[in-house]
Amino acid sequence: MSGSVADVPSIVMDEHEIERAVARMAHQILEANHGAQDIALVGIVTRGDALAHMLAAKIDEIEGVKVPLGKLDISFYRDDFMTHFAPEVHSTDIGFDIDGKVIVLVDDVLYTGRTIRAALDALTDIGRPAAVQLAVLVDRGHRELPIRADYVGKNVPSAADERVRLYLADFDGTTCVEISKVAPGERVGAAPLGQASRTASEQGGE
Repeated sequence: MSGSVADVPSIVMDEHEIERAVARMAHQILEANHGAQDIALVGIVTRGDALAHMLAAKIDEIEGVKVPLGKLDISFYRDDFMTHFAPEVHSTDIGFDIDGKVIVLVDDVLYTGRTIRAALDALTDIGRPAAVQLAVLVDRGHRELPIRADYVGKNVPSAADERVRLYLADFDGTTCVEISKVAPGERVGAAPLGQASRTASEQGGE
């Protein structure tokens, strides 16, 4: 029934939980790579890029090292690109040589794995890193490709007809991760910038 309790979005991570998850992931990245000297962070725009900045700041706080930081637009690498007549195109900005580096690819929500596959294709066109690791704030399951994250902030079990979205104060006026039902005909992807749901706005921010 429309408007039922089951249709009401719920917050699965608040701002403090997200901050703790980012701190934990930063420690894990440093431990796995024996420090920060060989790593670089590349965020998938837009919210993956924002998370990459959060991780870089935390690594600097822990290790005293400013790791190289870039952002990656995968719009034209998506396998559903031809079915989208007006993709939201951003820009790739990686101002360093990725050859021989350990690239930590950063995204907000890991779902089917197709976004990450596209990101790997885009990275391959730029250079040849020594290794690519994956850090995601949320793993919601439902993988369609053999892709696994190396660093996960939180596993959030979800149904195929549910949406899991990260909202960030810089873009949306609030910071939280929300899970909600997908209306018939709607896509499951990331929220448009600046369009946090009413639930997220009421529960997650000023």
